Amino acid sequence: MQQVSVIIPNFNGVAYLDGVLGSLEKQTIKSYEVILVDNGSSDGSCAFVAAHYPWVHLIELPENLGFCGAVNRGIIASGAPYVLLLNNDTEVEPDFLEEMCAALGRHKKAFSCAAKMVQYYDRDKLDDAGNYYCALGWSYARGKGKDIHTYEKEEQIFAACAGAAIYRKKIFDKIGLFDEEHFAYLEDTDVGYRARIYGYENWYAPKAVVYHVGSGTSGSRYNQFKTRYSSRNNVYLIYKNMPFLQILLNLPFLIAGFGAKFLFFALKGMGREYAAGIKNGFQISKKGHKVPFSGKRLRNYLRIQWELWVNVIRRFLV
Repeated sequence: MQQVSVIIPNFNGVAYLDGVLGSLEKQTIKSYEVILVDNGSSDGSCAFVAAHYPWVHLIELPENLGFCGAVNRGIIASGAPYVLLLNNDTEVEPDFLEEMCAALGRHKKAFSCAAKMVQYYDRDKLDDAGNYYCALGWSYARGKGKDIHTYEKEEQIFAACAGAAIYRKKIFDKIGLFDEEHFAYLEDTDVGYRARIYGYENWYAPKAVVYHVGSGTSGSRYNQFKTRYSSRNNVYLIYKNMPFLQILLNLPFLIAGFGAKFLFFALKGMGREYAAGIKNGFQISKKGHKVPFSGKRLRNYLRIQWELWVNVIRRFLV
């Protein structure tokens, strides 16, 4: 049996595939498989993989099912107890898989471990050292733009960035796969949040290093598609994971947080897209995909709520 299944979602990313697959060929461990799930690319991605990396298990989807749809099909097809999600616009160190597997193995209650993501074109700066979520309704990458030595400690985080994260496959059977209603953006915060509700942990593994180009599929950090889907999915994430009383408790923070984000994107000329995303978020929330509340998990909810408050302070001070 393979130790870990590496799943790479791809949409018209042929320019990056040689980098990520070439770096995976150099791994120090050998008991792994690589599954590339293609979202109906038109740039010759599948032909490139078949010709140059025939050892890669290639799943060709007829249309773009988004990040969530692609990785879910990869998880279902995987044969290892660990699944590792990896963006197509990345390159990894030779001991990357070894360090990720070791980190997950050290923490028996862990659902996931996040890698140290370093900016590809400026390798002295971090891209992501674990994802956090706060009572303002903001999800953010810890350490973005800071020196790569800022976060060297293996520690618990709110959620792992799915651009480079390892998960225990059996826990997906309990909490569910990535929610395909998200399509893309905040799906990793959602699944990490959901795991926390069920009592599992998420960790940061600083010895596992990956270099990330960033926005390899969407094309830019801020664009209309990303702005609309991020606000849409954030509303849905809150509805789905917070019981009604918790939403009321956080409502003043959420109003302030969404208001500040609207002003931010309005100044960038994308206020209409942000507002449209919020409206769409309320619409999809009506479908009722909500994590069922259980009094047995009250301690988990209280722990999460405390973190939501603390993370507001952390967002501005750390």
